[in-house]
Parts: sequence; C-alpha cells; structure tokens
Amino acid sequence: MNVRSAIALSLCSAILLSVPFLVPGAGFVALVALLPMLSLERGLARDGRKGFFLYAWLGFTVWNFITTFWVCNATLGGGIFTGFANAFKMALIFQLFHWSRRRLSGVLPYLFLTSMWIAWEKIYYVSPIPWPWLVFGNSFAGSIHLVQWYEWTGVLGGSLWIWASNLGLFGLMVAFSERSWLQWNRKARIASVVAVFLTLTLPMAVSAVLWSRYQETQEPLDVLITQPDFDPYMKFELYTQSQQNEVLDSMIRANLQPVRRSQAQAAPVVATSDSAALAAAADTTPAPLLILAPETFTSPLWLPDPADNETVIHFARLLEDYPSATLLMGASAYTRISKISRPSATARPLRYGLWYESHNSALSFNADAGRLDIYHKSRLVPATESTPFPSLLGKFDDEVLGGVMARCVGQKEPSLLYCYGNPDIPVAPIICYESIFGDYCREFVLKGARALCVITNDAWWGDTPGYRQHLDFARLRAVEMRRDVARSANTGISAIINQRGEIVARTSWWQREVLRGQIQLNDAQTFFVRHGDITGRVCTFLFLLLLALWVVRMATSKLSRVR
Repeated sequence: MNVRSAIALSLCSAILLSVPFLVPGAGFVALVALLPMLSLERGLARDGRKGFFLYAWLGFTVWNFITTFWVCNATLGGGIFTGFANAFKMALIFQLFHWSRRRLSGVLPYLFLTSMWIAWEKIYYVSPIPWPWLVFGNSFAGSIHLVQWYEWTGVLGGSLWIWASNLGLFGLMVAFSERSWLQWNRKARIASVVAVFLTLTLPMAVSAVLWSRYQETQEPLDVLITQPDFDPYMKFELYTQSQQNEVLDSMIRANLQPVRRSQAQAAPVVATSDSAALAAAADTTPAPLLILAPETFTSPLWLPDPADNETVIHFARLLEDYPSATLLMGASAYTRISKISRPSATARPLRYGLWYESHNSALSFNADAGRLDIYHKSRLVPATESTPFPSLLGKFDDEVLGGVMARCVGQKEPSLLYCYGNPDIPVAPIICYESIFGDYCREFVLKGARALCVITNDAWWGDTPGYRQHLDFARLRAVEMRRDVARSANTGISAIINQRGEIVARTSWWQREVLRGQIQLNDAQTFFVRHGDITGRVCTFLFLLLLALWVVRMATSKLSRVR
C-alpha cells in the first residue's frame, strides 16, 4: 500500500464519520464509516509498512475539525488543542489494536479494539477533561427514528452497533478479497451473511416498532420558553442587566394574560363530596406554568443571599401578576467566603479577608412558593468554565498567567428544581454542556424529575453545525429517559421535544422569539434510567480481560525466547 492510498483511506473514514453529524437523517452512514480505516490498518500490516499511527491521527484530526471546528469561535486555542488532542487519543487506541494483532489472533484483536474504544468513551464522560461530543453513539442524534432502543442501552449502545456493523461488513470484505470465502461450507456462508444483515437491520426494525407503539403519558404542563436573542459577545456592552430584564419582562407579558391575586383567590371554597362540584372548583384554579429563560441570563447573583439580586426582585414582582407561574432561569452566581487564607484552589480574592467561588447556575422561584431553589452546573466545559487539576494548574495560572483560567465550581451530585404548585413538579435543570452526558442526566430522573429543562447559550459558536448538534443531543436524552424536553437557548434553537425525541416546536436562529406550548410529565423509569450504562461497563470489563491476555502472551513470549 503506497502513501497516497493510505492517506485516501484515512480521509475517506474522516468524511464518512463526519456525515452523520452534519447531515440530518444520515446516521446510517456511521455503520460503514470505519471500513476504510480498518482496511488501511490491514493493508499496512500485510505489507509490513510502518506509520499507521500517523495515518490514523490524520483521519481522526480531520474528522474532529470538520465536525467541531466551531469550538474555535469561542476559544481559538482551546478549539485547536481539543481537535488535535482528541484525535491523538483516538489514533492511539487504533495503534494499540495494531500492536495487539501480533499476540492476539482471529477475532480477538477486533474484540479488543471494540471494547477498548467503548471503554474509552465511557471513561471520557467522567475524566478531568471530558469531551464526549464525538462519541460514536451520538452519530444518531439526527436520526432518532433509528435508535428508540436507547431507552435500554443509552448512547454507548449506538457505539456498539456501529462497531458490530463495521466489523461484520469488514469480515465479509476480507473473506471475499482473500478468497477464504471459497473455503467455507454453504451453511457458514449463509450464516455469516444473515448475521451481518441482522446486525445492520435488526436494531432499525426494533426501533421502528418502539417508535410506532410508544405512547406518551398524558399529564400536560404548560410552558413558556423565551429566547431573548442577546449577542453573547456584546451582551453587557450593548445592554445593562436592567435592560435585559425589561426585554424578558416584555416577552413574558406579551404572551401571558395577567391573573391578579384577587382573581386567583376568588375560587369558592367547596365542602362537598359531589365530584362535579369539586371539578368545577378545581377549574377556577390556574394551571401551573413553567417559564424558562436561558443560561447565564442574570449576573451577578451573590450567595448566600440570592433574593437580594436585582433580577430576582424584578421578576418576583412580575410573577405576582401570574401566581401559578414559576420562572426557571440561568445565572452567573458567586459564593462569598470569609477567610484570611485562600479557602480552596478554585477561590479568587474579592478583598482582604473575603474570597469568592463562581458557579454557572439555574434557579427557580414564583410569587407564592416562599422559597428560591438553586442548582450549580456540575459538568463544566474544560478551559472555558473549569481548570483541570486546579490545585496544580491554578498556581501556574496565578503566578504565570495572571489568573485568566476559568475556575467554576459545580455540585457534587444533581439536584432538582421545581415548578411550584400543589404539588410541586420536579424538573431536571440541565445546563448547556450537561445535556451531552446521558448517564449524568439520568440521575435527575432517579431523583424524581418528571421532565427535562435544558437552558443554554449556543450563540458563542455562531451559525455553525455546533448549535444544531447540541439541540439533537437533547433529543437523545428524551429517548433515553422518555422525558419531554423544554429547551431555552439565548438565541437559536429553543424547542419542545417529546418523549420519542421528536421536535414538536422550535424557534429560528438568531431571532427573539417565544414558544408557548405544553410538555407531558412522566414518572416511569426506563431500563437505562434504572440500570445505567451497562454497555460501557461490560465493554470495560472485556477490555481489561483482553488487555490482561495480551500482556500474559507478551510475557510468555519473552520468557520462551530467554529459555
């Protein structure tokens, strides 16, 4: 195999892997996208040629930049580093597979490759520098009709399907090209073709059945989703916080009919067992309403006294006209800490004896609840929101860089926010980047979330595939958890997504808009919610077993040579 052919195969895989992330409905392309890369590895191994790692790194780098180039719009250095570093790890996995073929024979190296890749994807979700955007299972985010069974497996089940399909087809290709097919008996030929055919099509058929038979729960919650449309790069230069509050205030008032407190309390007291009378009395009580505003809508929100915030005071007064309404919004929050010495590696000095820690937060409140609940984002964006290993890199940042690195602090575990009423309705306050993490989002549902609320600010990335991919990832969460999603973005795209992952209403890009509609509440827990990512755990265990086998065989080989 010459250099030109090797580069062509590497780039072919890069393009095929990119298509599902860029073209809606093209998730099926991922089922054949690895064939050129696998052919490249086998060709180099057959010819005794070196350099496979560089070819693999080239292909995965191109894939990373084609699909996530938009990261550079928010942070140029971070985007470039992320693209090369992520591709490096992908190429390293293929290189380990390439080496393993010297000691593992038959299908074992390919089982090693598959289990190692999925184990890496699982670990990537919880690593100090998580970037699971290009997990293979995310290829179907725009082809939701193919993966309704994610309610059982989660996204890594999709990764396993991609590997099984590619390796099955690759096995047939090798058998044909090397003429080993001729040595198989008739039953073996039929069995191999049927197995590959079922691997490709059975998940699609199961998904089609689930799609047609799934029935949403019918317990509606009214929602008002706002998209204020502020340029994130000029937000505070063009608008004061008071002006931003007035924009959101006018959007809410233009879409809701005020219900004065005297009207809301005018419902008659009914002391009767007559069901018709009770129903009539209940009809006079306004239905709960959840109003969503996007990520980091207000700043600064100082803790532990959030009720003193200008924005909270403003909207608490507004909500007096809408007693059944709850406002859930994003905030840049800061915790004051009184201590002479630095209390933590993430704390920054405020003034002598005072420090602060920053949070990307969500809060919910209404006029009658008498409380304000707050949640701090836990899955933080590396570099732009958090500094990995802050005890080590924080000192370098302070002493060398002048304290420019982000050091947001999140919660240790998820907590719920509420649409207040009788009873309160628990919802999951998922903030932007967190919507990529299915295993994390399911913890909200385990705690009782009846719907998912995603608040985000996708405008940092510009009019690129980035914000569309991010929207589609929320569709995967809807299927995994079978929860409706109400999504509020600062500007494009806000949406309502049902429990099958369908977008039933959406806004335009870079437009000030309001969505008024309903989401359906659900209490049932899917298999994935109850048991988590079984695919990732099994593949991690299999990878460790095969790694141990490889190590033992290498050690045995060395001992035999010594003797």
